[in-house]
Amino acid sequence: MKKFDIRNIRVRKVSVDELDDRMLLINLYATQAITFIIGLIWVLFQHQNVIRLFTPPKGLEFVYWGAGLAAAVIVVDLLISRFVPEEASDDGGVNDRIFRTRPVWHIAVISLVVAICEELLFRGAIQHAIGPYWTSIIFATIHVRYLKHWIPTGLVFSISYGLGWIYIQSGSILAPIIAHFLIDFIMGLIIRFRRES
Repeated sequence: MKKFDIRNIRVRKVSVDELDDRMLLINLYATQAITFIIGLIWVLFQHQNVIRLFTPPKGLEFVYWGAGLAAAVIVVDLLISRFVPEEASDDGGVNDRIFRTRPVWHIAVISLVVAICEELLFRGAIQHAIGPYWTSIIFATIHVRYLKHWIPTGLVFSISYGLGWIYIQSGSILAPIIAHFLIDFIMGLIIRFRRES
C-alpha cells in the first residue's frame, strides 16, 4: 500500500477555463460549505442564537428592504453593463461559466446557497464583530476575481455595504439574504438568457 506524503502535494493557479463543469460546481459548493461552517462557528463563538438569527420578524418590512436593494443593484448593474466597456467589468468569465448553461432551478439553488452561506458569515458574524464598512472591505477582497478592475470592485463593495445597511435597518439577516438571492438569481437569469450580439 502506497504511503501518503504531504510533501508531494503541489498547488498551482488554475484558470476557470481549465475546470470542467463538474469541477467548477464542486469548487463552488465546497467553498460555500466552508463559508457556512466558518460563519456558523464564528456566530456560536459570539454567543449569538443561530435560530433567533434566522427567525423572521413579525412584519414584512425585511422583505421590502431586501427586494428594494436588489432592484436598485440590478438597475445600476444593467446601466453599468450598457455604458461601460465589457473589459472594464470582466470577472474572468466565472459568472458566465457558472450560469450560462444551467437550468433555471439550478440557478435558483446556487443563488440561495450562496446567499445563505455568505450572509451568515459576512453579516451574521463578521459585521457583528467589526461593522459594515470593514466587512465590506473584506467582502470585496474575497471576491478576488473582481479586483483587477475598479468598477466591479467598487460595485461589490457598495453592494456589501448596502447588504450591511439593510441588515441594520431591518433588524433581520433575512433582508440581506433575500437581496443577495434576488441579485444573484436575476443576474444569473440574465446571463443564462442573454442573446449573443
